[in-house]
Amino acid sequence: MTSNILKNSDYLNAMTVDVEDFFQVSAFEPFISRENWKNYAGRVEANTDRILQMFDEHQVRCTFFTLGWVAERYPELVKRIVAQGHDLASHGWDHKRVTTLTRQEFGDDIRRAKAVLEDVSGVRVIGYRAPSYSFTLKNDWAHDVLSEEGYLYSSSIAPIKHDLYGIPGAPRFAHRCANDEVLELPITTTRILQKNYPCGGGGWFRLYPYNVSKWAINRVNKKDHEAAIFYFHPWEIDPEQPRVAGADLRTRFRHYQNLQRMENKVRRLLADFNWGTIPDVYEAEINRSG
Repeated sequence: MTSNILKNSDYLNAMTVDVEDFFQVSAFEPFISRENWKNYAGRVEANTDRILQMFDEHQVRCTFFTLGWVAERYPELVKRIVAQGHDLASHGWDHKRVTTLTRQEFGDDIRRAKAVLEDVSGVRVIGYRAPSYSFTLKNDWAHDVLSEEGYLYSSSIAPIKHDLYGIPGAPRFAHRCANDEVLELPITTTRILQKNYPCGGGGWFRLYPYNVSKWAINRVNKKDHEAAIFYFHPWEIDPEQPRVAGADLRTRFRHYQNLQRMENKVRRLLADFNWGTIPDVYEAEINRSG
């Protein structure tokens, strides 16, 4: 399904989607309790189907980091993801940040998510991404727990300084953890004047002009000689989503900025670079653990 025509780079980069609904994002935790999720009309299925159609048009395969909570409620969506040739991976059960969990609670969370994803899809799930990149120096046991639960790769570290997450001193690119049993794939950054700047998607991609992101990914490919890992969410292509009452100005800015431009920017990215799943890009490294 992946195109064989090379574009701006000889590199095959990894496209990823974090499958969660708009009311489940970490920024809204102070305003929406998990008990109230049932009061919101779900939009994740329709938005993810739009993404699947977009990927099909561009002949791109992707890794979908999917909440167990979503898989339990929308099993047919998960089946469509797999049927269309994409990589299914875990985003945990219900988007609890790892920084809020004990080691035991984290193990329970990722075990439950993995079981439901595998039961619904009929495929083995070996990848994981922490909600809000919440692997930090305070939970350095997290990769060990992933290994214990049968995961082979993770994309859970942001090697940046951020008010909510990040390990600024972490390696920028693929490295092995948990006695070499888990391959960690940090979200992509570009390094300028001894500082890492995010260029792997999310709110930064919506904020920056497209050509800045294009330049940064090209720089990772051509200067660092590394593949880029890009991510976005289904709610980011949905400017019509309901506005959450009570959210402060900073939270509203982070969540809603440039939603109306996101889909077209992603389409440009799909056209300008070569994309595949995380296993497409890192198959040999992942199989070392398998």
